[in-house]
Amino acid sequence: MQISEKYNPHETEQKWYNYWLENKYFHSEPNDKPPYTVVIPPPNVTGILHMGHMLNNTIQDVLVRRARMQGFNACWVPGTDHASIATEAKVVAKLKSEGVSKSDITREEFLKHAWDWTDKYGGTILEQLKKLGCSCDWDRTRFTMEPKLSQQVIKSFVDLYNKGLIYRGYRMVNWDPEAKTNISDEEVIFKEQNGKLYFLKYAVEGSEEFLSVATTRPETIFGDTAICINPNDERYAHLKGKKVIVPIVNRVIPIIEDEYVDIEFGTGALKITPAHDVNDYEIGQKHSLPMIDALDDDGNLNDHGLHYAGKNRFEVRKQIAKELQEKDLLLKAEDYVNKVGTSERTGAVIEPKVSVQWFLKMSEIAKPALDVVMDDEVKFYPEKFKNTYKYWMENIRDWNISRQLWWGQQIPAFYYGDGENDFVVAETIEEALELAKQKTNNDQLTAGNLEQDEDALDTWFSSWLWPMSVFDGLLDPENKDINYYYPTSDLVTGPDIIFFWVARMIMAGLEYRKEVPFKNVYFTGIVRDKQRRKMSKSLGNSPDPLELMDKYGADGVRVGILLSSAAGNDLLFDEDLMLQGRNFMSKIWSAFRLINMWNHEDKPANAAEIQAIEWFENKLNKTIADINDQFDKFRISDALHLIYKLIWDDFCSWYLEAIKPNFGEGISREVYNKTVELFEELMKLLHPFMPFLTEELWQTISERNIDEALIIAQQKKAEAFDETIIKNFETASELISGVRNYRQTKGISPREAAEIYTSATEFTNEAVIRKLANVSEIHFATKTDKPSFTFLIGATEISIPLSENLDLEEEKKKTEEELKYLKGFLISVDKKLSNEKFVANAKPEIVEVERKKQKDAMDKIAILEEKLKSL
Repeated sequence: MQISEKYNPHETEQKWYNYWLENKYFHSEPNDKPPYTVVIPPPNVTGILHMGHMLNNTIQDVLVRRARMQGFNACWVPGTDHASIATEAKVVAKLKSEGVSKSDITREEFLKHAWDWTDKYGGTILEQLKKLGCSCDWDRTRFTMEPKLSQQVIKSFVDLYNKGLIYRGYRMVNWDPEAKTNISDEEVIFKEQNGKLYFLKYAVEGSEEFLSVATTRPETIFGDTAICINPNDERYAHLKGKKVIVPIVNRVIPIIEDEYVDIEFGTGALKITPAHDVNDYEIGQKHSLPMIDALDDDGNLNDHGLHYAGKNRFEVRKQIAKELQEKDLLLKAEDYVNKVGTSERTGAVIEPKVSVQWFLKMSEIAKPALDVVMDDEVKFYPEKFKNTYKYWMENIRDWNISRQLWWGQQIPAFYYGDGENDFVVAETIEEALELAKQKTNNDQLTAGNLEQDEDALDTWFSSWLWPMSVFDGLLDPENKDINYYYPTSDLVTGPDIIFFWVARMIMAGLEYRKEVPFKNVYFTGIVRDKQRRKMSKSLGNSPDPLELMDKYGADGVRVGILLSSAAGNDLLFDEDLMLQGRNFMSKIWSAFRLINMWNHEDKPANAAEIQAIEWFENKLNKTIADINDQFDKFRISDALHLIYKLIWDDFCSWYLEAIKPNFGEGISREVYNKTVELFEELMKLLHPFMPFLTEELWQTISERNIDEALIIAQQKKAEAFDETIIKNFETASELISGVRNYRQTKGISPREAAEIYTSATEFTNEAVIRKLANVSEIHFATKTDKPSFTFLIGATEISIPLSENLDLEEEKKKTEEELKYLKGFLISVDKKLSNEKFVANAKPEIVEVERKKQKDAMDKIAILEEKLKSL
């Protein structure tokens, strides 16, 4: 069988991916096997592959492929999220470039543009995931805005409204002036910004006195409705009950008292602007203050802003500071660093704004969702995220679910009048009309009298149903798919969406199925560069995953990214690890070529081969048990490290060397067949991590029909193993390494046979030792007087008479230097162990380590002194 000298990923990856697709290996239908279900965290429909996706989806694919090879009916459901804010912003920008404003067209026209955009640019990321080798069931691809999923979103809204869990209220929200919508608290990112703290002068009415008030936002004075002092602040006791005049605005407002004010901060006097600050809003409600909203939806001053009307808030901040100074209304301005809320999606500075919005009551549905995580019905890996989850769930606020957008599921509320409660909630306009007729006792109403709410639902209000909606679980709760695949098995996601998505999916699952949506949640780390900065386009520190795959092969990148990804910890990206992944591919390919080159002969296995096979079979079984244990703990990287070591070190460096025929000879057919069988087991273990290379080798080893492809081959189950056999071989390999080290340090050719004297009475793997260490003779339980290279393996002494080609004077000099160093080292250890305070206070295991150092040093000194005598 001829195989190329080097493995070429470009030739094999597309070939095998097409083969897997054509033969429907990724597709799943309910059957009598146990299900293993994973739903993809749906990426934004307009998204493209980045390093975070690479990590997350590689882990998912490893889990899915492994489950498939362990007898499960594996189903990985792919799909995308419509991403309301991000997609709408892109469509608005595209229209703007064409000279069209969103406000100039109808909702229907805008949605047509949005669908066109989605059809043209959407789903690119799913195609890119195929390059990575993701074995998703592409026949099951879903999109959060497709009709059936939208129908389920609307159904859940109506249901929750009818249960009294959804309400419409006038509340303070986070307004994104760029996206022109409100966003949830969780979508606000606080960033440190350099600014100024302005000390304004508010004249006390009817006196010459003024009150100094500190603010970082002087442009909001147009919305001031009070000044608040702490009732315990003696500095302002004489001002209680008085009024002040707002600078520039010249409006008279009261001085009120509230213990909320921090006496130590600023001047101890706080301007209250209920329409533009969350805390001011609370104080305004408590003290029944009027509300003056001085900003429009674009973040510009409105008519309340007087001569600043129509100007941007940040522009006004600069100009008003200048006007205040000119009018002697500014006491001073100091440099100040404060945390400013910004929109996660657009980066715009958030403005607190009071408006009518839709909310979902959370306290009632949060309690059971907290319990299932605390009771480990849903297990978190790493477990540390339970505390994060607990804190958020115990301090949860009602979820603001409406957005001032058109791209998204339109809120199914229909208005028939101008009154606060003149609306009905229904899945269709026909149902809404019937409800409106009943509510108004007016049979003359028509659909034309109803007007649907303009707002769309928060994107997360669709994705919180994802594990159910992808199986149409809310449309047909008893369908075969939802009953077979739900609850799903494992969720792989980032800790940054633990509240947005994970918590809410658990709530929805318990609400609608009375079951948790998944059994395990594995939180990946964040991909960072070597300077620990989060990878992002703006920093320019994120490599293009497609270019990496082109350079190192998909398998090389998969292995590289997992080698650096310890469970739940941030991943420090290093391109050298991709190189390591590619080198691993080359190593495996070369190993197979070596096996393939050997001639097979009808002869019995020799002693070295028998010993090597017995050891490797035991080592394989032990490693399988260890790998299973790591997977149970979701330590995916550690599982890969075990496989990597088993193949690179144990199989390639030891096993193949032990069975390799001598030059010009062939290998026993029995040993060859056993070696191929072991290699196949290794390919099965490695396949979830390196699917392309392993399938290529599997299909090259032997001609396989479609039922024998590696992707559906069953991995070897863990079997009993003998730890003694494994340890004995490790001892043998230590001895072999010692002999090789002797040759290397003394500059002796590996071809020169060595003679060994040892205190041992026998070596368990003598044949392997003789072959790999090139030993001509072993003298058991015998000492030698000849000048020797001596080392210890445990308590066993190994001596190799020095080659006649060595310079004995030089050897003597080196031995004296080594002896001098060891004696100095022993003095330092003795000193530590003779210190009663150290021995009494140090941990017993630390003292034990020092005692072991002491014994090892003494043993080595004894050997070197003997060597010196012989020299």
